[in-house]
Amino acid sequence: MLPLAELALGAFERMVAATPGFRTRPGQQAMAQQIAQGLSGVTLGQQTEPSRSISVIQAGTGVGKSAAYLSTGVALALALKTRLVISTATVALQDQLMSKDLPALAAVLDTPLVYALAKGRGRYVCQFKLERLVGDPGAADEELFEMQEAPASSRPAFASAASALDPQERRIKLYDALSLALAGGTWDGDRDKLALQPEPSDWSAVAAERHTCTARHCPRYRQCSYYTARSQLAQATVIVANHDLVLASIGMKTLPELDNCLLVFDEGHHLPAVALGQFASSMDLSNLRWLDKLPRTLQQVSEKIQIALAQDVTTLAQQLKVALNDLARRVMDLLKLANTGYDAQHRFRNGVLPEAWHAPLTLIHGHAAGLSKVLEALGAELKRMARDDPTQALSCSLQYARLGQLAPRLNSVLGTSSLLLEQGPQPLAKWLRSDTSSGLVYLTAHACPIVPGDLLRQSLWRSVRGALITSATLSSCGSFDFFLQEAGLSGDGDVTTLAVESPFDYREQGRLIVVETEADPKDVEGFTREMVAQLLLDLAQVQRGALVLFTSRAQMKVALAAVTGALQDAVLVQGSMARSRLISAHQARVEAALPSVIFGLQSFGEGLDLPGPLCETVFIAKLPFAAPSDPVQEARAEWLKTLGRDPFTELVVPATGIRLLQWTGRAIRNEDDQATVVCYDRRLLRTTFGRRMLQGLPPYTLSRRVGGVEGDSHPGTQAFQG
Repeated sequence: MLPLAELALGAFERMVAATPGFRTRPGQQAMAQQIAQGLSGVTLGQQTEPSRSISVIQAGTGVGKSAAYLSTGVALALALKTRLVISTATVALQDQLMSKDLPALAAVLDTPLVYALAKGRGRYVCQFKLERLVGDPGAADEELFEMQEAPASSRPAFASAASALDPQERRIKLYDALSLALAGGTWDGDRDKLALQPEPSDWSAVAAERHTCTARHCPRYRQCSYYTARSQLAQATVIVANHDLVLASIGMKTLPELDNCLLVFDEGHHLPAVALGQFASSMDLSNLRWLDKLPRTLQQVSEKIQIALAQDVTTLAQQLKVALNDLARRVMDLLKLANTGYDAQHRFRNGVLPEAWHAPLTLIHGHAAGLSKVLEALGAELKRMARDDPTQALSCSLQYARLGQLAPRLNSVLGTSSLLLEQGPQPLAKWLRSDTSSGLVYLTAHACPIVPGDLLRQSLWRSVRGALITSATLSSCGSFDFFLQEAGLSGDGDVTTLAVESPFDYREQGRLIVVETEADPKDVEGFTREMVAQLLLDLAQVQRGALVLFTSRAQMKVALAAVTGALQDAVLVQGSMARSRLISAHQARVEAALPSVIFGLQSFGEGLDLPGPLCETVFIAKLPFAAPSDPVQEARAEWLKTLGRDPFTELVVPATGIRLLQWTGRAIRNEDDQATVVCYDRRLLRTTFGRRMLQGLPPYTLSRRVGGVEGDSHPGTQAFQG
C-alpha cells in the first residue's frame, strides 16, 4: 500500500476509534480502504501524463459512507495540499454533513479543519438591488425587473402567510425587513436562513445573479453576501456543494478546478439526471412583453454611456417578437390538433421538426443572436468604464443590472432555438407544452440531449483526476453496468467498482411479501381497484408507523377516497402540508401510540428516514416504472429502437430496479429495525424482468400472498440471494 494510502486509512481508524459507541462495520472498512488506495495515487494540477482514479462504490444503508469518505478524503486533501469537494443531491444530506459529520471529524483531528457550504448566487441577496427597492418596490417593474406570475404548476405548493397580502404591500414589508436585518447584523444575506421564505417573484427582484452583477466593480462589492461566502470557500479545505452547482460551475472558477482537487459525489445515482437538466433548454412563447422593453433599455443604456449601437435594435426586437408569435400560433395549432384541451404536450418524433418550422426558427435564432451581441457589447463597455473610473461604478452597476435582467430571457430564446434547429447523428428530445394552471395559456418550447453519459464524459470526467461516486443505489439488477453507462464511465480504464453490504441482517430483520392480484397491473382501473381493496385491509392492521408509496397521483387519490372511518385520522398525505410538518405530525402520532400512515409519491421513496416504529411497513402499490410521458425518455427509447436495441430491457428495467431498491430502503434504517415490505405487483415474481429486479434487492425473507393467504415465494425464486 502506498504511504499516502496508509496515511488515509490510519485517519479513518483513528476517527472510528474516537467515535462513542462505534460498531465495527466490515463494509465501511472496505470502503475506506478502496478510497484510500484509489485517491492516493492521483496526480493533480498541470501534468504531462496525469494519473486518474474514479471509484464507484455502492454502500448499503447503515454502512456509514460519510465517515469513510470524510476521514480518508480529508487526510489525503491535507497531505496533497488541495481541497475536497463533496457534492450531494439533497439539502438533507448537506445539513447532515455540515451540522453533524464534519464537526465530529474536526473534533478528533490534530489540525484545525475549515469547511464551508457552497451555494449558487441566487441563494444570496444583492444589496445593491435591495437598496434600490426599499420603499419603492415598483422600481422592480420600472427599472430592473418585470414581475410576472409563473404557471401554478411551477409555484411552490406551500406559500407563506404573507402571500395573502396585496403584492405591492407584501414587497414593501419584505424589502424593508430584509434591509433592517442586514443593517442590524441579524441576517447575513443567505435566503435559507430566513425564518419565512419569500415568494419566488419577490425574491428574484433582489437575488444575486451573474447577469446583473459587475462583481468587484459594484459599489457594494465589499459588503456583498455572495462574495463574502465565496471568500470563505477560498479558506476551506472541505467544500460541500450540490450536483447542480458542481456541473454548472465547470470552467467558471466558482469552485476549485476539477483537475486540482479531490471530488466526492454522494447520492451519485442522481448525476445522470442532473446532467440532462443542466443541458436542457426552454423558451417562453406566451409572455413577450420583455421584447417591448428590450430595445428601449439598450438605447437608454447606450445613450447613458455615449456608445452608438451597431444595429437597429428596435427593428430586430420587433422582428423577433413577430417570429416568436408566429411560432406560438403554430404551437397552438399543433397542440389543438393532438388534444382537446390546452394542457397538452407534443414531442417531435426522432427530433425532426416540420419543414415549415425551420424558417421561423432560423429567423428567431438570427434576431436573438443580433440582439445578444449588442447586449454583450454594452455589458463589456460598462464593466470597462467601472474599472477605469471608480466614480462611475454606481451608475455602471445600475445600467448593467438593467441589461442583466433581460439577458436570461434572450439567452433562453437563443439556446432553445439553436437546439431545436440542431440535427446530428444522435437526435435530441424536442417538445412543446401548454399549461393553463395559472388561468392563462402558457406555451413553452423545449429541447434536451438524450444521453447523459456523453454529456458527463465531455464536460466532467475528462477533467477530473480523483473522484469517488457513492450511493446506496448505484447497481441495478445486481450489476453496475447501467449506472456506468448512464454516468459516462463505461469502458473507462481508470474506474473501479465496489459493492459493500449493509451491516443489517435483512433475512432476520425484514420480510418482502409479494401480493398476487387477479387483475393484471397493465389493467389500470381493475388493478387499482383490487390493489386499494387489499391495501385497506392491510392498513387496518397497522399498529404504529407505515409508508405507502404510489406510482401516480391519480392512484393515490383513488386510495385516499376509499379510506373511511378511524383510518382517515391516521392517514397523512404528501402535499397536504410542508414535508417537515408532515413528518413531525407522523412522529407525534406514533409516539402517542397511535397508528400513522403516510401516503407518498416518488419523492417520498428516497431520502426519507423513518427508523424504528416510525416505519414498520412499506407498502408499494405498483412497480415504480417512470411515467411513460417523459419526453426525454420517450425520445431516447425511440432512438434505441432505430438502432435495433430494446429500450425496455436496456433502460426501463434497470432504472426501475434502482427506484425499487430506493423504495424498499425506507423500511430498515438501523440494526434494530424489524420491518415488512409489501408489494402488490405480481410481476415482481411472475416476470423475467421482475426477477431481475429482485436480484438487486437485499436478501429479505421472501413470500407471496394469494387470496389473502401468505405462503412460500413463487417457484423459481427460492435461490434469490439479493
